[in-house]
Amino acid sequence: MAGFEGLLPGLLSPWALALLGLAVGSFLNVVVHRLPLMLERQWWGDVAAQLADGDSYRRVFAAAAPERYAQAGGALDKSLTALPPLNLARPGSRCPHCGHRIRWYENLPLLSWLALKGRCSACGVRIALRYPLVELATAALFAAVAWRVGPQPQALLWCGVVAALLALALIDWDTTVLPDAMTLPLLWAGLVAASLGWLPELTLAQSLAGVAAGYLSLWSVYWLFKLITGKEGMGYGDFKLLGALGAWLGWQAILPIVLMASVIGAVVGLAMKAGGSLREGRFVPFGPFLAGGGLVVMLVGLPVVLEWMGW
Repeated sequence: MAGFEGLLPGLLSPWALALLGLAVGSFLNVVVHRLPLMLERQWWGDVAAQLADGDSYRRVFAAAAPERYAQAGGALDKSLTALPPLNLARPGSRCPHCGHRIRWYENLPLLSWLALKGRCSACGVRIALRYPLVELATAALFAAVAWRVGPQPQALLWCGVVAALLALALIDWDTTVLPDAMTLPLLWAGLVAASLGWLPELTLAQSLAGVAAGYLSLWSVYWLFKLITGKEGMGYGDFKLLGALGAWLGWQAILPIVLMASVIGAVVGLAMKAGGSLREGRFVPFGPFLAGGGLVVMLVGLPVVLEWMGW
């Protein structure tokens, strides 16, 4: 045990966790691209099942379901069954333009993109800059965690939180969806970590209070806005994400996170509108800014953030 503890400063140093972050960032690119597609397949499967459910139609409409509904449901289910497998491991990575199967040495985090000069080795089409940027961002955030936490096992916990927040921010930016498959495990993991004493600065009671304060605060804003305007100002995923941040950071962090997210989101939204990249009727998702606010509180520390705000 003493020998292992002696290795911790090296294994959990900023440089070591930055290297880990490069590899995790490469995986996050897969998650951000594939998880929304996996969810959409699942939703279409739900549609197919609902169209084929004559009993449900009869309960709702007090009449027999039109035959064309069952036919459409069957055809949709058949189309879904014919699709190739899709998960986070299969199929292997391919160029979306020419279908070239990406070899292992073409998939090394950051290095392969630089060696290929940002282009597919088969067709020469440019590979999006976002891929290496996500890898670099993950590496930088993991290194920041190591700097903040020190060579403690808890650093790996916080690296997991960072990875989840970064993936959620990118998915929400792309699709305006915050998947329950990520927000809910993040929330429960925070409660478990607090209950096991893995978060020395946070008790289980503070973690539970953080979940309640995070979820109910945005839930209240959502319904107040809807009652006044008749419109939905945000999605339920935002409630769950803020609740998850409360589980890890405590109830005291909720208001600073929301304030930072609101200010940054407003600035970005106005800048996008001025630049013409925000079309009429579209909105900027709130999740990326909630995640960003949570990362700031996590890496800088709540006392420092409160001092910035003059509290």
